[in-house]
Amino acid sequence: MNNIGVINHITEWLKRYSDDAGTKGFVVGVSGGIDSALTSTLAARTGKPTLCLEMPIHQAESQVTRAEEHIEFLQKEYPNVTRQKVDLTAVFDGLIDSLPSSGSANKEMALVNARARLRMTTLYYFAQLNGSIVVGTGNKVEDFGVGFYTKYGDGGVDVSPIADLMKSEVYALAKELNVIQSILDAAPTDGLWGDDRTDEDQIGASYPELEWAMDFIANGEKGEISSRQEKVLEIYKRLNRINQHKMLPIPVCLIPETLK
Repeated sequence: MNNIGVINHITEWLKRYSDDAGTKGFVVGVSGGIDSALTSTLAARTGKPTLCLEMPIHQAESQVTRAEEHIEFLQKEYPNVTRQKVDLTAVFDGLIDSLPSSGSANKEMALVNARARLRMTTLYYFAQLNGSIVVGTGNKVEDFGVGFYTKYGDGGVDVSPIADLMKSEVYALAKELNVIQSILDAAPTDGLWGDDRTDEDQIGASYPELEWAMDFIANGEKGEISSRQEKVLEIYKRLNRINQHKMLPIPVCLIPETLK
């Protein structure tokens, strides 16, 4: 991959989109992870006002520290970058207190997704205040492979500049742009659980394995595979199937002309 060429292409694409839409700049949620680090850096490179928003909710200290260090790095490099921290912990706790108790097995996942949706609401609050657009941080494996994101949470964005990049390509571009080493070294995590579980812990496969599965299917599933690859393929196909509702347009009930 032509790293510099892709970096310049995405930077110009973001700038052109903002110019055409008549918006003043960008808002990016910065989590301390590789995807948001790359995305915020690309937005900053446009020269347009870029607000980096920190939104901790019972966040691990290491994630908070990485986010802060990354934003400090950006502000040294790009004078158009500003920062805002909004601690949503009390808001999240208040929401839990307001909800009826439930013994459903889905309760924990519902609360995890509620964190992402609170952050989406906060991002759009600042975007509207500043006449900006919300920039998504999802990569190709997450957005179009296994659907590893929250519908109307981190999936609720205006533009997706890195959604055609595999995770390995995200790392390559981030390294090219001198993203801080602590983020490059950190195990990928969505940071929604209040503990140290990683994306791989949740999915059951690493990003390199998921990339292999995407490529293997795209190439017609040709060739012999190992028992581990067979397991990864099973994981990938199951997640892709059950998360299609995230990846496809919202179903619309079309009314026949004869009934109108």
